Amino acid sequence: MRLLLVEDDLELANGLVHTLAQSNYAADAVHTGRDAVAACATMPYQLVILDLGLPDEDGIETLRRLRQQGLTAPVLILTARDDLKDRILGLDAGGDDYLSKPFAFGELEARIRALLRRGSSLGGVRCFGGIEFDSTTRAVMINGGEITLTARELAVLEILMLRPGRVVSKQQLVESLYTWESEANPSAIEVFVSRLRRKLDDAGAGVGIRVLRGLGYRLELAPHAAE
Repeated sequence: MRLLLVEDDLELANGLVHTLAQSNYAADAVHTGRDAVAACATMPYQLVILDLGLPDEDGIETLRRLRQQGLTAPVLILTARDDLKDRILGLDAGGDDYLSKPFAFGELEARIRALLRRGSSLGGVRCFGGIEFDSTTRAVMINGGEITLTARELAVLEILMLRPGRVVSKQQLVESLYTWESEANPSAIEVFVSRLRRKLDDAGAGVGIRVLRGLGYRLELAPHAAE
């Protein structure tokens, strides 16, 4: 799950990026409205966390530009402004929720889950074969039993579950697993896929991850499960 954090307080931004990573969210951080618009033009984010007090322009204007540009992902407004007028302006400009500073991270995380759940036509749960993946709680069930995956394995499964039966390139997996500031390791993708495939097979998920050399990976039903 890839998020964009638009926050001009560098210390707060760095802290949130690292804390979100502990909850298996890959978050890119930018610090101006201009950079937020540019980032959303090049990367499909599942959610945007937007501060209104940006150095180059008001966050309300940034939000309007993002929506005009075609951003459909939910936007959580995160700001020190707690005036009713500001909340109304933010929501009218295209915001989906509003959280005032200071805040508890647990509440921020709960609001992120709620927005992702609200934005999903499947209520946040995707099913394929014996797999049930809840993108909001990050839980993976195989035939009714929960299995434990590492953050990287979970990220691989998530992007494959978004495109079952379709090829996902290695570059798409790299973009899902790594933020701008982390050191991307494309060769490690093969290790994550191999470990994930083994865990799914051991749990009897009834699916396989086919390696298509030079193209990428595809999540498909195992022969016996497709019958």
